[in-house]
Amino acid sequence: MKSLFFFGKSGIELEVPQCFASHEVRSRETIAVDDETAAVCDALDRPIASASLLDLARGKRNAAISVCDITRPAPNPITLPPILARLHAAGIARGNIRILIATGLHRAASKDEIDRIVGPTIAAQYAVLNHDARAFHEHRYLGDTRRGTPVYVDERFMNADLHITLGFIEQHLMLGFSGGRKLIVPGLAAQETIKVIHSPRFIREPLSTEGSIEGNPLHDELLECARMARHDFIVDVALTQDRKIAGVFAGAPVQAHAAGVEFVRSACLEEIDEPADVVITSAAGFPLDLTFYQAVKGITAATHLAKPGGRILLVSECTEGVGSTEFAGMIRNMGDFAGYLDEVRDLPVDVDRWQAEKLALAGAQHELYFYVPGVQMEALGQLAARAFARLDAAIAAVLHGLPPDARIVLVPEGPYTFARAATSAHA
Repeated sequence: MKSLFFFGKSGIELEVPQCFASHEVRSRETIAVDDETAAVCDALDRPIASASLLDLARGKRNAAISVCDITRPAPNPITLPPILARLHAAGIARGNIRILIATGLHRAASKDEIDRIVGPTIAAQYAVLNHDARAFHEHRYLGDTRRGTPVYVDERFMNADLHITLGFIEQHLMLGFSGGRKLIVPGLAAQETIKVIHSPRFIREPLSTEGSIEGNPLHDELLECARMARHDFIVDVALTQDRKIAGVFAGAPVQAHAAGVEFVRSACLEEIDEPADVVITSAAGFPLDLTFYQAVKGITAATHLAKPGGRILLVSECTEGVGSTEFAGMIRNMGDFAGYLDEVRDLPVDVDRWQAEKLALAGAQHELYFYVPGVQMEALGQLAARAFARLDAAIAAVLHGLPPDARIVLVPEGPYTFARAATSAHA
């Protein structure tokens, strides 16, 4: 069976021998809206549980808009112009609008990336600024949550009279689904906040996983953080497989995000009859597969389709290598997965360690294999034992020794595929 996988910007074809029962899994196809700009305008003027954006903006002196960074394919060049038009119609001048790139602890966007994130015209005409989680003095302390998380949010966002976020809704390895509250914390938070919400206390909770909202303690925590920051209005979208807009959900942050999540669940969830012996997955191609750090999401999403002890092969370009210096050190020095989880359980939280823990949680339950050509073998440490320089060699290794009736599942879009095996489907 041949399948074209999302890989970098151009994709990659892989082939599984016909002797195996192979099955390709994609999210159920959603239909793009007829007119993307018209859909955005309609959502802004008739939002969910909120006054229109124009009415909200009236009387405000300035506004701050939080947008996704380069690792997310959010269609900001489409959603931003109608938002800006309404802010101007309400009397907010161009010079009083700041667009903040919600990097969290990711690297800053380059000038070329800023052009891609917001569109070159907006990049040239508005203040588009990178968030820096490590610049503690650039954040405002808002207090502690009920669970004790100290909340520090970018001062430039907090200084605005109107707080808006733009995102898109996909399954997320810890939060259940992205979008909404995530564009404030961790997107615009100081590392002192990010470290706490990514500690074992939250990320090892069984409900802190893809597709899980109800009862997810991290989701609840971030909602509280967003309320403390006065989250006024969201514009979240759902995307089709070719990244066109399938739905726009604007308005009150909690209600509009919930409507978007329900749309994605009902429109996109695909189920397979039983868990697979082998899952071959991607990191969804550019821009998510730029680093091994982000590519971990392809593995964690695949755990919902693999049987306990089953095998998972990650196919990801990783042109920027492993990721941050901190994460690279963790991967290089990681021993066996269960041992690593025990070792770091009670340690102070280090930057990006949460992604290493998520990788280890998956590796403790499954055999992990890697085709990540942008990562040097020595950078993978002990993971290099199951990493391969050629895709055909990686496929041969992950299939080696399996019986002819083994079930092989191919997931070309990786974490952008919202899928479950029947025995592990979330309600």
